[in-house]
Amino acid sequence: TRCVSAARPQALLMADMPFASYSQPQQALTSAAELMRAGAEIVKLEGGTWLVPILECLHEAGIPTCSHLGLRPQAINRLGGYRVQGKSSEQAAALLQEAQILSAAGTSMLLLECVPSILAQEIAQNVPEPVIGIGAGPHTDAQVLVWHDLLGLFPGKPAKFVKNFLAGNPNGIEAAVRDYVTAVKDGSFPGPEHCYE
Repeated sequence: TRCVSAARPQALLMADMPFASYSQPQQALTSAAELMRAGAEIVKLEGGTWLVPILECLHEAGIPTCSHLGLRPQAINRLGGYRVQGKSSEQAAALLQEAQILSAAGTSMLLLECVPSILAQEIAQNVPEPVIGIGAGPHTDAQVLVWHDLLGLFPGKPAKFVKNFLAGNPNGIEAAVRDYVTAVKDGSFPGPEHCYE
């Protein structure tokens, strides 16, 4: 976080809270404060309603938070692997409710990963905070794609929501990143072929 903070000209710097570094409010406050002192402007936590006392504590301390819902990589073993979340009507209703609860607890933004695009759109319409999507369709307030996925640097078959912007791009990495930004801004990414229904 400190290195990125020193190198970035003006982008918002969000730092992921490491696995098991925010199990209790005081531990979360200590961990988040360390990241903020290193240059983070917002911290991201994975989890549902169990985060409420932690979010309230961090909000009270003036630390902005991003709550990560849907597919949560830190909980992948409990979720049974890399699978779309919120597919059934019951699961979708539970995710919407979690988003609203985390919103009320003071989260500054939400990140939805690997959820049906219609669910992401519903959540984005029902919380006042910005909603970022990764594998959540085109109707969120912003998009993110992991650096390695954007450049095709992954083993095996990519997830449906991934697009390799470096493939076939003769102008290299910087051009691939520019192409990603352009595609998000003009609405061509994510396209229907990258969405879960």
